[in-house]
Amino acid sequence: MATTMRVDVVSAEESIFSGEAKFVALPGEVGELGILPRHTPLISRIKAGSVRIEMADGSEEFVFVAGGILEVQPDGVTVLSDTAVRGKDLDDEKANEAKRAAEEALKNAKNDIDIAKAQSELAVMAAQIAALRKYRQKR
Repeated sequence: MATTMRVDVVSAEESIFSGEAKFVALPGEVGELGILPRHTPLISRIKAGSVRIEMADGSEEFVFVAGGILEVQPDGVTVLSDTAVRGKDLDDEKANEAKRAAEEALKNAKNDIDIAKAQSELAVMAAQIAALRKYRQKR
């Protein structure tokens, strides 16, 4: 029986992570998902949050995703996201500044579309800050 699976995390710009892992946890649309090798095939939307990848050697890799699509096959996991950032590359100052900008945009929104865009950006920034804190706790 397989003890690892191929994991690929891809953003619109680049491949963020590609390698073998024995476990992946990520924020599914309706709750946290845990994926082990030989998992039943699945396609699901995912929410903004952190993807935790447990490597074959026991080390962990963290990647922040701003939502996206998850595809699970028995021998592999693919995460597709418009925006994905390695945990080690997350910048606390930039995330907090973007959150403040989203809060300001929400205050100044003049119509429903502006409100929805600002709320979405605020949710992503809040998830990124939470992912950054989680990443730092593990280090």
